[in-house]
Amino acid sequence: MDIWKHFAITHELLDFLNPMSAEKFDEIVELLALPADARVLDIACGKAELLVRCARRWNCHAVGVDISPNFVADSRARIKAEGRTEQIEIIEANGADYDAKPESFDATFCIGASWIWGGHEATLKALAAATRPGGVVMVGEPYWHKDPSPEYLEAAGTERRTFGSYRENVETGLAQGLGFLHAVASTLDEWDRYEGYKTLASERRARTHPDDELARQTLEIVRAQHEQYRRWGRDELGWAVYLFLKDPL
Repeated sequence: MDIWKHFAITHELLDFLNPMSAEKFDEIVELLALPADARVLDIACGKAELLVRCARRWNCHAVGVDISPNFVADSRARIKAEGRTEQIEIIEANGADYDAKPESFDATFCIGASWIWGGHEATLKALAAATRPGGVVMVGEPYWHKDPSPEYLEAAGTERRTFGSYRENVETGLAQGLGFLHAVASTLDEWDRYEGYKTLASERRARTHPDDELARQTLEIVRAQHEQYRRWGRDELGWAVYLFLKDPL
């Protein structure tokens, strides 16, 4: 399966590729309070919607890295439409391979892709290394509302240790010497919208492209994932964006 085309299908109707509203991301962008001539790095930038909004609000310069050729194309089209090609550079690469100069960015992001470095802790470490003292490290990460049921873990093919609780996600940053600034959690409405839009996009794609085998496979996968969400995930798994400070006082 072309995994990147699969994700392009499932996320076709979404600007932000996670269960959080645009309004909450606008709030987060405002809280960044970036300095003049700021530099921002977003690893696994998706369609670059977060970077566009940062550039619009703070007139910063930014680098977005994503391994998906589909999302890279979407990002570049979005940036061109916004008239910000001189401000935002998009690099098609595995985020773990991007060689960021130490302490060269005022803010660093990885929203929902901690698998790049093998988990939340390693993600914070990698981003912090690229962030200047006093800068912001921001991650989006699932968290367990409660210990997940064995049935959910088996169906999803994951483990309890894959994600932490909300508290554990914060304390992982504190243990690395980062200062906790703020967190914004998704609501059930936002989760429902996210999962529903993925299902809707996949259903439409399969119906309008009946000879597309990947579209059919994608629909089967998404239907199974939505069943898991209805049965277990809606009650057991949360999502939040966490903001940390590099080198707090």
